[in-house]
Amino acid sequence: MSQIETTDTTTSGRKPVRVWVDGCFDMMHFGHANALRQARAMGDYLVVGVHSDVEIEKNKGPCVMKEEERYAAVAACKWVDEIVKDAPYVTALEVLDEYNIDFVVHGDDITTAADGTDCYQIVKDAGRYKECKRTVGISTTELVGRMLLLTRDHHIRGSRTVKSPIQGVDEAAVANFTQGSLPAGALTGIAHYLSTSKKIIQFSSGREPKAGDKVVYVDGAFDLFHTGHIEFFKRARELGDYLLVGIHDDQTVNAVKGGNFPVMNLQERVLGALQCRYVDEVIIGAPYSVTKDVLEDVYHVDVVVHGASDQPLDIDGRDPYELPKTLGIYKEVEHPRLDLTTTTIIERIIANRHVYIERQARKAKKAIAEAEAEQREKELKAALHL
Repeated sequence: MSQIETTDTTTSGRKPVRVWVDGCFDMMHFGHANALRQARAMGDYLVVGVHSDVEIEKNKGPCVMKEEERYAAVAACKWVDEIVKDAPYVTALEVLDEYNIDFVVHGDDITTAADGTDCYQIVKDAGRYKECKRTVGISTTELVGRMLLLTRDHHIRGSRTVKSPIQGVDEAAVANFTQGSLPAGALTGIAHYLSTSKKIIQFSSGREPKAGDKVVYVDGAFDLFHTGHIEFFKRARELGDYLLVGIHDDQTVNAVKGGNFPVMNLQERVLGALQCRYVDEVIIGAPYSVTKDVLEDVYHVDVVVHGASDQPLDIDGRDPYELPKTLGIYKEVEHPRLDLTTTTIIERIIANRHVYIERQARKAKKAIAEAEAEQREKELKAALHL
């Protein structure tokens, strides 16, 4: 195993409480981030173990994101202090001792290894286990299911009108997944996350720009938040002191990109951006074209940054960055992950759709077994308290 340190935690006389969370963190989403936020609040220093592609393939099935992408995504979460690469799938006491961990935090559900055993039974028996609240309505399985729904010929060719079925795929199998036809039902069907003001506040930095701070503005859909977005945010943030991110609403994204975009709704995309350590504030439902209101009404924007890639024109045919270019405050940045986009992630699903449909079916069966084990554990706890 190897590790990456991010930020150090300051202490005041007492030994800092070190917390461990581990997982796959495939397509690192705000549900993962919310678990990390809760875990970090339980202690002073959060160490996150991330499983390798080999370990995940053996115990769960193929990942959408490669392990280096998953390592980088977790390291960019603002509640993470340190990550450990290639963490064991079944949490081991030896590893916890190596990193001076006081206890492990996991969601209020059961995760099993390939042999069906509880991945956290060892630490539970050792009294070094705590639970956090699971975020309902979002999971990697859920997101893969949404992308399977996007795999139509019109999506591949970019047409907005043709809606023929996926070639060579049993569409009924996809439909069954989306309807939650397996006994797990709600565990396997397509869900919709319902955001609240409290959740947005929990994810917000709460920081205002100080006098003299240089405010940088970027905008986009930031759908399926990934390391391409992270690298872009990192380089944009380096151009100033405060990063303001404008996130377009669902109707705007769909009007520009067509098809069934965005995969994630506005609230989900906002939370995805807010969990990133480089983001200071967001504008929810920002206009597609940068306006005077954007540059002056929230904060005084000093520089507007866009990635070094083609930008579709607004629906009126105008350049969305016409105003900042005229004002001389527009800049473009390059980053090492220009090859990774929301579209390329979806293309991974399309190219391996048979594999992912089978993966979803296996995960559905596994979810049933885990739900049954979770119920048995709850009944046992209830019986012990009688």
